[in-house]
Amino acid sequence: MSDTVIRDFTAPAADGFPLSMRLTSSADPAVAVLVTSGTGFPKGFYDRFARHLAGRGAAVLTFDYRGIAGSRPDDLAAMKMDYPDWGRLDMPAALEALIEAAPGVPVVHVGHSVGGHFLGFMPNQHLIARHAFVSVGSGYWARHHRSYNPLELFFWFGYGPWSLLRHGYIKGGGLWAGTDLPRGVWTTWRRWCLKAPYFLDELKDRLRPHHFDAVTAPIRSWIFTDDPIATLETSPILLQVYPNARREVVVRQPAHYGAARIGHEGAFRRGMEPLWDEMFDWLLEPDGVAPS
Repeated sequence: MSDTVIRDFTAPAADGFPLSMRLTSSADPAVAVLVTSGTGFPKGFYDRFARHLAGRGAAVLTFDYRGIAGSRPDDLAAMKMDYPDWGRLDMPAALEALIEAAPGVPVVHVGHSVGGHFLGFMPNQHLIARHAFVSVGSGYWARHHRSYNPLELFFWFGYGPWSLLRHGYIKGGGLWAGTDLPRGVWTTWRRWCLKAPYFLDELKDRLRPHHFDAVTAPIRSWIFTDDPIATLETSPILLQVYPNARREVVVRQPAHYGAARIGHEGAFRRGMEPLWDEMFDWLLEPDGVAPS
């Protein structure tokens, strides 16, 4: 991959908020890949994945949502935002930056966890030809693996409120292994995860405007048997928010890729190159041509 070029830069979100972005690209890319992160995962978490795809001829854009890692303001406790801002304001800007960096080639999308949830908030989602979802499923706690329930309930009712009281934001490390999270992310995320309809019912009123009904590009959702969150039950529930897209769920075991564990985040870790090739090959199938 000697011809792979990596460039870090800052670009404004739709409202001008500065976002930290990284382009990992082959010298002459034939396809552009937008990677939208899971909650609390910095763009660097996807570096190995991005380099692998660049080695196969892609231009890959990763970025930090507002309030996260390289896009974190100095005073996170004072930050005013809502969780869907990542989809409404940040993801569209990342897509525009990718198209500008790799003009004239088809654009596809890999959405990890909330990155798949928020596709329907993007006003420019029609520019994307295909969507590979990874570990995307309803966050309602009672539908998750029973062994995981005590940890997430403590996060919602114990650690989260304590961290907000002490720091003014959700402090990363320890129980919450992700990055620091703004208050506005956690409070909306908590509201959704504590009710069975998740955020589906809010699309009728509270979360308007949105573009979930306008998404028509194919979606293939990869879930893993040891993921306690995105499961055979929760993945189809989430996909209901995209009624006009061709949707399918594929289930994989860690052993399928020679891995001992995948869980909710392991799909992007070292050793998962066979999965990455599987996703990339699907994204490049013949009907994966971006609409004009």
